[in-house]
Amino acid sequence: MAEMEPGARPAEPGPRLLSIRFSFALQFAAELHARQARKQTKLPYVSHLLAVSGLVLEHGGDEDTAIAGLLHDAIEDQVDEYPGDLRKAIRDTFGERVLGIVEECSDSPTSREKGPWRERKVGYLDHLRVASPEARLVSASDKLHNLRCVLADYRRAGEALWDRFSGGRAGTLWYYRELARSFATFGPAPLAEELRRAMDELERLVGPDAPAA
Repeated sequence: MAEMEPGARPAEPGPRLLSIRFSFALQFAAELHARQARKQTKLPYVSHLLAVSGLVLEHGGDEDTAIAGLLHDAIEDQVDEYPGDLRKAIRDTFGERVLGIVEECSDSPTSREKGPWRERKVGYLDHLRVASPEARLVSASDKLHNLRCVLADYRRAGEALWDRFSGGRAGTLWYYRELARSFATFGPAPLAEELRRAMDELERLVGPDAPAA
């Protein structure tokens, strides 16, 4: 092994680079959600997927977890519309680990036959207690970006915003409060803190008399 010259410093570790698998995942997600817009907006849904994957990478996620961030809504939103077996396509293309994270992040196994809203959310909160750290990282990134969008949209639309949500005002606020508590307890801590701050700001805007679910 070559010796370092006197006074020389060890080379700094290089950046974590993404492989062509991530590029494939980006294309796959963009095509899968091509006809989908964010709830009651004209924004391409892929904007949310990019934001979630970016948060995953910024908070230490590896390539598999970042790919799962791009695909985290694939099963929940597109499994019944995909021309084939979507789970198999994800497994064959990106691996069992990516599929496992995506399935952990889904609160419904089908895009057409979802159960009652409250029941699904309670089930998802219970699941987060035992979810893998990778799934919690993707989920926390997803919920944080969603909540930041809710906060920005509330500033523009006010109380009319709640008409977009199946849980209405009370249910939506309850769900994000519980998510913030769950991530604060089980991690990841940095994203949990960001979620708490965003929730505090939303509750400040909504007012202290916001009803609990």
